[in-house]
Amino acid sequence: METFLLNYIDLDSCIALIPARGGSKSVPKKNIRLFKGHPLIAYSIAVARLTEGIDRVIVSTDSEEIAEISRRYGAEVPFLRPVEYAQDFSPDIDFVKHAICWLYENEGKIPRYFVHLRPTSPIRDPKVVMEAVKRIKEDENATSLRSGYLCVHPPYKWFRFEGSYMRPLISGMSCDEVNLPRQDFPKVLVPNGYVDVLKTDFIIREELMHGERMLGFITEEVPDIDTEADLRKLDLCQDQQMIFEQLHRYLERLVL
Repeated sequence: METFLLNYIDLDSCIALIPARGGSKSVPKKNIRLFKGHPLIAYSIAVARLTEGIDRVIVSTDSEEIAEISRRYGAEVPFLRPVEYAQDFSPDIDFVKHAICWLYENEGKIPRYFVHLRPTSPIRDPKVVMEAVKRIKEDENATSLRSGYLCVHPPYKWFRFEGSYMRPLISGMSCDEVNLPRQDFPKVLVPNGYVDVLKTDFIIREELMHGERMLGFITEEVPDIDTEADLRKLDLCQDQQMIFEQLHRYLERLVL
């Protein structure tokens, strides 16, 4: 990207960016499928609007239908994402760079942070999202922040087949080392869709989303909806149920 864009970063601005393609294959119209009475994307919009420190909520979509629904729930959809950035194999950085360029060209300024919220993870606590934003603001050296949950069975204890025999998945380890207690191994974070925070200056300079100084932000394991079965079998723990009820009450007020 052109580095002159760095001159147009609003250092006080933080925008939630919610990507929602219209062409989901695994679950048709997945992002707007009803979940407990409201479209799936509505929950991410609600979280963003309830998170202290987020100034605006923008949905990046190629679908007029998703755009209309998103506006109904209080998000901005100032542009439609070009088709070439909304393909099955389009990398995430495409829609992020498109948003940066559109904001510069049409508003003359770019936010310092994007809070990337995927619609497929509907149950989030706004206080946790706020803490993620706070964490990256406190670390000037970080190139991004990405959330994940702690892996109970780390890959250091996994095996692969080598012919008929099992070998450690991690190169250089012996079979006996794999059997050490899991507490002897480093903590492993499994990335999830709870929250990513992106720094636009890094994206402009390097044309990468995350970089090598990506802050790890530990959250609980949250539901991720990718299939019809995920929609049917979603089972919330007690804490997640409380968060869901908070978001649901907010959405109910919005559409009254």
